[in-house]
Amino acid sequence: MTLVTADLSVSLDGYVTGPGPSPAVPLGHGGERLHEWIHRLDSWRGMHGLPGGEGGPDSEILAEQAEGVGAVIMGGRMFTHGEAAWGEEPPFRVPVLVLDPTPREPLRRGNSLFRFLTGGAEEALAEAREYAGDGKIAVAGGALTVRRLLLAGLLDELQLHLVPILLGGGTRLFDGPVPEGIRLEQTRVIGSPTVTHLRYLVRR
Repeated sequence: MTLVTADLSVSLDGYVTGPGPSPAVPLGHGGERLHEWIHRLDSWRGMHGLPGGEGGPDSEILAEQAEGVGAVIMGGRMFTHGEAAWGEEPPFRVPVLVLDPTPREPLRRGNSLFRFLTGGAEEALAEAREYAGDGKIAVAGGALTVRRLLLAGLLDELQLHLVPILLGGGTRLFDGPVPEGIRLEQTRVIGSPTVTHLRYLVRR
């Protein structure tokens, strides 16, 4: 069975971006600090064609996250905010299903194919399963897309990378009412000096 998983870095006060995210400042003001733990890792640098970097548990977890992914789902705002930063060779290298209310033709950048779907999370998940086969489906974000799939009971695993910073505002992962029946079972906790990795199985 295909595993549907999401990984997000989150601040200690619950934000996945800083205040005022925009195409010019995709992670909001101060939000880049959420990902400082990633940029030094040899696994991340290898995914982006860069030499060097550090090994260790953080790097192993990031490599594990990317291993076996056959398709990616993301929201339209994440695509808009990230498109310029990804450049001509986005790091996905698999089909990416973008939830976007505006119809668009498919877009190929390097080895990544972006398809824009207007039918919602269920449509994207059905198409992602066709692409992924026995591989994983990674829900890349943003927060609204992850939350939508989680609360609809469509997410199997959630991994949060808790960064010890306070952003004071921005986009929250968990915001608003939660339906009954969604339970998170903690399956792993791994700490390092810069981040704590929390993995949950979603029970329905």
